[in-house]
Amino acid sequence: MMEMIIEMFSYPFMVRAFVVGALVALCSALLGVSLVLKRYSMIGDGLSHVGFGALAVAAALNVAPLAVAVPVVIVSAVLLLRIRGNSRIKGDAAIALISTSSLAAGIMVISMTTGMNTDVYNYMFGSVLAMSDEDVRLSVVMAVIVLILFVFFYNKIFAITFDETFARATGVKADLYNTLIAILTAVTIVLGMRMMGALLISSLIIFPALTSMRVCRTFKGVVVSSAMLSVLCLFVGITVSYVWGTPAGASVVMVNIGALIIYSLIGLLRNRGES
Repeated sequence: MMEMIIEMFSYPFMVRAFVVGALVALCSALLGVSLVLKRYSMIGDGLSHVGFGALAVAAALNVAPLAVAVPVVIVSAVLLLRIRGNSRIKGDAAIALISTSSLAAGIMVISMTTGMNTDVYNYMFGSVLAMSDEDVRLSVVMAVIVLILFVFFYNKIFAITFDETFARATGVKADLYNTLIAILTAVTIVLGMRMMGALLISSLIIFPALTSMRVCRTFKGVVVSSAMLSVLCLFVGITVSYVWGTPAGASVVMVNIGALIIYSLIGLLRNRGES
């Protein structure tokens, strides 16, 4: 087993995949707890479609993909919050509106310019081979910023997650921190699209939080469990991908599904034992 792991990490592309993947998985898990509890977890799926549209335009213009995708997805995340505040359009409808429009625009741009080339395919379905050294450096810097901001504003995020009305009454600027969560989620989504793909990146936000909630009963416990579980599932998923030659993103998702089943059984058995 150890020999296989040593062999796996002897390849530079696997090291890049694990470094970026672990940071993205960690950021996704931390933000996912708040998003799932606020019933806004599908924002990841919507923003990934926006990211794909932006990346398609970047590929057509032959410019740096992340330089285009990051600001576009951030603006879309803020716009989603603004639309969500409009009583005429509910949160899920706002996500569907923006995500499908962006995905359609991206497909139109691709069909009229470069076509479904390898780079576009990698962004849609993910690939551990697609990440360059420049992607890794940018991803590390931005992921560290996301983690620092989450830790620094942890108490405020906790407050608006459980009782936003009470938080507002106590003077917490809920709109500001909701915007912060949306921006951090947008950055994390874009960083993870290279490896997980636009179609699967939202799983890193949803699965670890849902899985941890089967067993943990406190916000802090769910956050810590989600972070550890997300990184572990990513490592196992990448290992499975390396050994059996399966797509990295799909492998990580399947491992997360397995973890969800195991945690659900543990939670069920514990509840029966306490009753």
